[in-house]
Amino acid sequence: MVNLLAQLYFEYGAMGSGKSIEILKVAHNYESQGKHVLLLTPLINDRDGVGMIASRIGLKRPARVIEPQANLYDMIQEELTERELTAVLVDEAQFLKKEQVDQLTLVVDRLDLPVMTFGLKQDAFNELFEGAKRLIEMADKLVEMKTICSFCGRKATTQLRFANGQPQYEGEQIQIGGDDTYKPVCRYHWYHPDLTMLEKQGDA
Repeated sequence: MVNLLAQLYFEYGAMGSGKSIEILKVAHNYESQGKHVLLLTPLINDRDGVGMIASRIGLKRPARVIEPQANLYDMIQEELTERELTAVLVDEAQFLKKEQVDQLTLVVDRLDLPVMTFGLKQDAFNELFEGAKRLIEMADKLVEMKTICSFCGRKATTQLRFANGQPQYEGEQIQIGGDDTYKPVCRYHWYHPDLTMLEKQGDA
């Protein structure tokens, strides 16, 4: 019998949109019904420690680490030999490799298991992450998680990186950081950040 819920989901949003809160909430909801989920997070996601999913409001829990060259289909299939799973939940999915996203489609299609991924769509320079790009191409369902711009209150569509109070428009794509490094912003304020307001926020 086909599991109609077995789809590949990608929930994306700018930093501060509550992605980590959402994945922890989904895990809790399944587990409160006596169901088992597999929580995964990429090795590079070490802001709060390797193998830890943590929200900005303090909620956190451990997850199984995804190594850069890991085959996710094999990993999840092996997990299924040890215990029953209702869903696979992947945090910071933008850091996945293209091949790993394709492996998650096989988990859905061959193992009949829902896979829910959460992450950023684009980096601080408005370029798609590899994993996010492939998820947009392959996911059955895309869900935008919303938050507001740090400067004007409109919907934030991306995030801007700061260093020493100055916006950064070039550099390494991946730089793990928190609220002191990144600000969710609308498109206008990505180009025109209000540095005076930022200074006032820092002094508050």
